[in-house]
Amino acid sequence: MYLRGSKWSVRRRPRRRSNPFLIAILLGMIGVALYFNQVVVPATPPLFIPTPTPTRSPESYLNEAEQLFQEGRLLQAINAYKEALIVDPYNTATYVTLARLQVFAGQYEEAITNAQNALLKNPNNALAHAVLGWAQGFTGDYLSAEASLKRALELDPNSALAHAYYAEVLINKGQIDDLDRAIEESRIAMQLDSTLLETRRARGIVLLNTGKENIDAAINEFKAAIAINPKIADLHLYLGYAYRVKGENDLAVEELLAAYSLNPNDWTPLAEISLAYANIGQYGKASQYAEQAMKVEPTNPKLHGTLGIMYYRNGEMSKAVRELELAVRGGTMEDGTVVQGMPLDYGTPAQVYWFYGFALAKTNRCAEAVQVFQTLLSGVPDDPLAVENANAGIELCLEQMGRTTPQPTGQTTPETTPEPMLTPTAE
Repeated sequence: MYLRGSKWSVRRRPRRRSNPFLIAILLGMIGVALYFNQVVVPATPPLFIPTPTPTRSPESYLNEAEQLFQEGRLLQAINAYKEALIVDPYNTATYVTLARLQVFAGQYEEAITNAQNALLKNPNNALAHAVLGWAQGFTGDYLSAEASLKRALELDPNSALAHAYYAEVLINKGQIDDLDRAIEESRIAMQLDSTLLETRRARGIVLLNTGKENIDAAINEFKAAIAINPKIADLHLYLGYAYRVKGENDLAVEELLAAYSLNPNDWTPLAEISLAYANIGQYGKASQYAEQAMKVEPTNPKLHGTLGIMYYRNGEMSKAVRELELAVRGGTMEDGTVVQGMPLDYGTPAQVYWFYGFALAKTNRCAEAVQVFQTLLSGVPDDPLAVENANAGIELCLEQMGRTTPQPTGQTTPETTPEPMLTPTAE
């Protein structure tokens, strides 16, 4: 029947027969969709996100760093250790080894930081305390250095490295009362392990600072250290210095050039070569190397002083005055570099001052020269060589100005123009 007024009909429509072929297709499509959703989608990386790259193991960085160190590529080795710490920041030994290499490279503040990082992870690491003390000594913080090294020896009394570092810190401290202790510490280090580079190095440094009679023994120790690793600049520097003190200038220059080639950012080998040539009267060559040293660190007044002395010895007075004035009074170089003057003190600073006074006197600037000599007499009255040079310089200027004065006690009027005297081991 029909319901009037409605479009709906209750009459049953005839059933359509199902299509097996179509059903199979639909089932297949459903299966494909399920596979794609469950398998393909999870395995597909998200769009616009970089695909991951294989991460190097920390061991590979450590092996690379050790190889670089053995090859003398110190800065590259340091970088490799830093990379190892990025991958494995909890390896205490890596921090300690990195700090040790940074000391060799002269990166003392960085070495202190990394030794302290190691101690944050293990406060009872004896070697970390030892390396920390070694690095602190190079910054002049001897109080902290000794405390760190004593702690290292409390934790490990048989640490050859700790004894070696302690000996070196005591020598660098420069106190005569510490000399016997430094000697003993270096001996203990050698007895514990004479195969270590640092024990040989420390023993050599101690011998170098205990009189010229021990120079040959010091040379042998530095040679032994170099045989362990010939790519450490400091070892060649110490050996070159020892040869210079002994008077073997050719061997000194050879070792100092080796030190400079390994670390061209350090002016010390060039300054030492300058002094080696000065030892044999070759002041032209001495001036050339002193100038190269100054260019490495042009703000260093000590290097201007060394260069000025070499110019003076070579008879180049106007150049000598210019460089010595920068060393003593400071000033601005032609390229705009600012140099701070060197305060008067015993030793090398006093020597620079008296050469400056003589250079002024020889360029007819005696009024200024006398002021410099008087400053020496009042500033370093217990330095006999400084006093002797100052009195001789004042006498020279008085003669030039046609004046006479009572002779200073213990001095005689020179018959010829006096020359300033070098300290026994000018540096």
